Amino acid sequence: MDMTSVLPMECVSHIISLTSPRDACRLLAVSPAIRSAANSDAVWEKFLPSDYQEILSNSASSSSSLLTSLSKKELYFHLCRNPVPINNGTMSFALEKENGKKIYMIGARGLSIAWGDEPSYWIWISLPESRFAEVAELKLVWWFDVKGRIETNILSSKTTYAAYLVFKFAESRHGFERRPVALGVYIEGSDNQERRTAFLNPPANMGRLTDQDRGDGWMEIEMGEFFNENGDDGTLVCSVFDFSRYHTKRGIIIQGIELRPKNNR
Repeated sequence: MDMTSVLPMECVSHIISLTSPRDACRLLAVSPAIRSAANSDAVWEKFLPSDYQEILSNSASSSSSLLTSLSKKELYFHLCRNPVPINNGTMSFALEKENGKKIYMIGARGLSIAWGDEPSYWIWISLPESRFAEVAELKLVWWFDVKGRIETNILSSKTTYAAYLVFKFAESRHGFERRPVALGVYIEGSDNQERRTAFLNPPANMGRLTDQDRGDGWMEIEMGEFFNENGDDGTLVCSVFDFSRYHTKRGIIIQGIELRPKNNR
């Protein structure tokens, strides 16, 4: 028996909203009545983050006008496929398709980059494959130090996040194949000094051991992970550095640092 024949449509929509986006999509094939309920704004409003309107209010005006014209289901999948620039274009916001959890990328302009404003060390360029207006290209440094900061209260709660450095290399590159960098993720003020090390540009005889091609013209490397319980831990710091005073480095291009749920958790 079709549940819509014995339950009001509002009840059916509420039941579906207690499932998941994947389940709601599967229910589209059950019957026309179930399809109508599964497509309803009442269902997909529940799958969107509770503060999505506040987040999107910080997006560019052109993006805002487009997003307000979409149904809640259309909006959900738009945010899964198309990260939205927020905070004056220094960050982007998107959703994990499987569960609607939040994904943020801190763009290069939102990062703390040692000597990032010194043209002899770093320059700011535009690339068509970047989601941000500007990315940072390293010209020459000994002391490589990049940090991203994000408040845990804007991340999805009860979620394990992984932080990823999103980067590529210019044709002229040097130094990153000679020494590994240190990567870490920690709460500001309570750094346990735990770090992992990895080559951003591994020597040819090592192969690609740690970084991955994202399929969007960029590579990424995991910096560490963090379990966001209730969002009340404070400021999460994502750090990558190499403080060698004897090895120069050049040629890395940084788009940003992305935080996304790890393995859909």
